[in-house]
Order: sequence, then structure tokens, then C-alpha cells
Amino acid sequence: MGTLKTFLKKKGYLAVPLTITATHHMEVTAAINGIIGRFIVDTGASNTCVGMDKIEYFKLSSRASEVKAAGAGATDMETQLSTKNALQIGKWKRKKTKIILFDLGHINEALTSHEALPVDGIIGADLLEKGRAIIDYKTSTLYLKKKKRS
Repeated sequence: MGTLKTFLKKKGYLAVPLTITATHHMEVTAAINGIIGRFIVDTGASNTCVGMDKIEYFKLSSRASEVKAAGAGATDMETQLSTKNALQIGKWKRKKTKIILFDLGHINEALTSHEALPVDGIIGADLLEKGRAIIDYKTSTLYLKKKKRS
């Protein structure tokens, strides 16, 4: 029997290394609009998010959103929505990516209080689903399926 990596490569998946942080979160380097950042991979987060303080950094255009964000102990947080963003995780690319913007201060406070580095955002279930993500915990690898060319 071959390895999971070999099997998934044959099925058109791309391997992306994950870093396990001091807080035992899975972290990945990704680029939004060509700008590199640090992101937590969170299968429990419904949407991919970026901190409000990173709007200019990632060259995001945004508009107000009616949606209230909740998570990691905070609720009813104001959000903004940014659409049509280019996102790249390893060699996996996605155009026209929707990103929710909200204050990640409480998350970064929790991370830094445990001697982990702050993050720019969260890769959520929306993108993980689109990439048909598979996480290999043994090797700390995220696998994302290449989009078929039409």
C-alpha cells in the first residue's frame, strides 16, 4: 500500500505544509491578492476571515455587512465583506474569494498570551470545502484538490 501523499497526488491534490503552534492550532502561510500572511486553519469556522486591521495590508476592498460574527468567546462583532480576492495556499489558487472582515484582536490576544504569534486571519470551512480539503495530522499536511480546467 502506498502513502497517503502518493495516493492524493494521483487524485490531483496539492500538499501544503502546516505548522502546529504553541497553542496546538494548525497554521498555514497563504497569500491574499499576492500578499503573504499567517492563517489558522479552522474547520469549525464557517467562513474565511481576515482581521479588520489588515484591510490595507491585503489590498482588500470592503463593504458593510449585516452579518454579526461570533467565535472564540466573542459575539455580535461587526463585520465587513470583501469579494473578488485572489487567494493562494501553497500552489492551490482560487479567484473571486469572499472574505469576512472582523476584529481578530481577542483571538490574537489569546494566542500571544500563550506565546504563539498573532495571525492575519482564519482559513475557514468555506474554502476547505471548495478545496475538498484533507488534513493529515500525522505529517501536519493540508491537501487541497486542484481545480479541473474546463
